[in-house]
Amino acid sequence: MAKKPSAAGPTTAATMALTRAGVAFIPHAYAHDPAVTDFGTEAATALGIDAERVFKTLMVDTDAGLGIGIVPVSGMLDLKALAGALGGKKAAMADLAIAERKSGYVVGGISPFGQRTVLPTVLDDSALEFDTILVSGGRRGFDIELAPADLLAVTRGTAARIRRL
Repeated sequence: MAKKPSAAGPTTAATMALTRAGVAFIPHAYAHDPAVTDFGTEAATALGIDAERVFKTLMVDTDAGLGIGIVPVSGMLDLKALAGALGGKKAAMADLAIAERKSGYVVGGISPFGQRTVLPTVLDDSALEFDTILVSGGRRGFDIELAPADLLAVTRGTAARIRRL
């Protein structure tokens, strides 16, 4: 895997954070349709990658504070499970304006890397079944492929079952 962004993708806060951390990643750029709001499914389809390997980064507001949940685009986030993994009892999706302000990214392009505010992060344990997964690279139309262990190391995250079954 490439350690630096290439012509295949832009330089973003996410790619810079991964490069600084010395983490190998593969950039995947694709043409984003501005009419599409299901960003993760669009990425999986455009890149020809199984939706189980493409993950969405979601910000939540729990009674323990803000946090990040990363789940496959083929499924849904279990808010109660994520709240528990973050040390709380209940959670709701964070307000979009707060998610954009705290992450420094627009919704649909929120990456787990290079966020303005470092938040506790939980990766769904299904990611560990794959050698590599894809997450947003910091803008719509741009994903990053990397090993789940590298994602956990860079975000100082944990893995837990946080998807709805």
